[in-house]
Amino acid sequence: MPSRFFAVITFVLTLLLGSTANCSEELPNIILLMGDDHGWDETGYNGHPHLFTPILDEMAANGLRLDRFYAAHSSCSPTRGSVLTGRHPNRYGTFTPGRSFRPEEITIARLLKEKGYLCGHFGKWHLGPVKKSSPTNPGNAGFDEWLSHDNFFELNPTLSRNGGDPQMIAGEGSEIIVAAATKFIAKAKRQRKPFFVVLWYGSPHEPYSGLKHDLKLYADLPAKYNAQTFRLTSNQTGRPTTRPLGDILQERYAEITAMDRSIGTLRNYLTKKKVRDNTILWYCGDNGTPGDGIVTSPLRGRKGQIYDGGLRVPGVIEWPARIQTPIVSPFHSVTSDILPTLCEIAGIPIPTVTLDGISLTGLIDNPLKQRPTPICFWQFNHRADLQREPWIENDLQIGTTPLVKMMGDIYTRNFVNFKHAKIVPSDYTGNRAILSSHYKLVIRGTGTDQTIELFDIRQDSAEEHDIAEKYPEVVSNLRTTMKQWQDSVLNSLTGADYK
Repeated sequence: MPSRFFAVITFVLTLLLGSTANCSEELPNIILLMGDDHGWDETGYNGHPHLFTPILDEMAANGLRLDRFYAAHSSCSPTRGSVLTGRHPNRYGTFTPGRSFRPEEITIARLLKEKGYLCGHFGKWHLGPVKKSSPTNPGNAGFDEWLSHDNFFELNPTLSRNGGDPQMIAGEGSEIIVAAATKFIAKAKRQRKPFFVVLWYGSPHEPYSGLKHDLKLYADLPAKYNAQTFRLTSNQTGRPTTRPLGDILQERYAEITAMDRSIGTLRNYLTKKKVRDNTILWYCGDNGTPGDGIVTSPLRGRKGQIYDGGLRVPGVIEWPARIQTPIVSPFHSVTSDILPTLCEIAGIPIPTVTLDGISLTGLIDNPLKQRPTPICFWQFNHRADLQREPWIENDLQIGTTPLVKMMGDIYTRNFVNFKHAKIVPSDYTGNRAILSSHYKLVIRGTGTDQTIELFDIRQDSAEEHDIAEKYPEVVSNLRTTMKQWQDSVLNSLTGADYK
């Protein structure tokens, strides 16, 4: 009798374990990659005349190339929060760099972890301190493991592992975080779990640095660049300095090439471990190209601005098991779309809180032609928030991972987030834009100094020809839609979405 009982138990366990394994094999692995300050124009496949990005070029040639992919904001922290939440950053108070997101937010890592994924974060975090005591560290956002930095990093980065004391790791920053990610992937395979990996690079954000062989690739940039100078951060002092633009570009391009090569290393590892076919690789930038990197961009504006030069970024999805024929899509999409897209792919109910993103899975099979709702951008006038009560206690928001660049005379990045109990008319100000079909409405300034511009973004991607006076009805309708969206965002900002 006992032997028969144990035989039955063994049989049942075998079935259960087998079922779990099969489930894990069916669920795709997911890797999100993001360059820091990497704008749309800075890839070989988008026609850059100097840059070598062979891996990104290959991914764009073989996968789903999102030609009109946008960052949710024109600066880094806000966009990163949009990736994790599917929401515009103004909903949770991440208005600018140095603003943390709120721990109450539902993140894609939390959702995938509940689905059985092993979740890891590697590289730049920038949504709050990565230390153990921070309520906004990667662990509290749903990641099982992390090797991360509060802000950005260069060669020989100082990183925190799972919230511990920062440790300097010798080597090239992009290669270091990819090496850590591959060890994490190996662990997930041993545990027979699908993996969710977020790789947020420190490159190519200034201050710049590069390996000798990468710098050598760009030793012969046109001499005209050295006739120009640019003010940026010194690698030696951490303070502002003025340098020839040619030298800056050489180092910036070297960082992009090293980042590109590390993605190739990751892809080769996935191939070696026979998991590449069912692994989604999604690459994008966090905002447009900064002023020191713009030399050939056909887009108007730069990082920090509401024009496409500040918002449009590379967007590429590679998934060999599902995307077997290359696709080039002109569909308007944004970093807030990442969460609902991954939810649909993984069979996870989309959160009931208000989202700004939509699922892009329809682009793979080509039925998705027009976005059901516009994409809105908004640089919130946050100065009044500095007088409000903190959402998170200040001592929990102090950063620990040191920077090369000084931030307010300190070598760490500290964070803040404030309560917003009451909505007032001045909250609706700030530079903002709405992208609907082929129209983009841009509103800059406040009051009588307000500038309103309308562009046909399909015919005029450089945003050179203002057609607002020609189409007043379009302007009026888009302003109304924008105001309704702002109402929703401000309602979220008060904390009304949190139960």
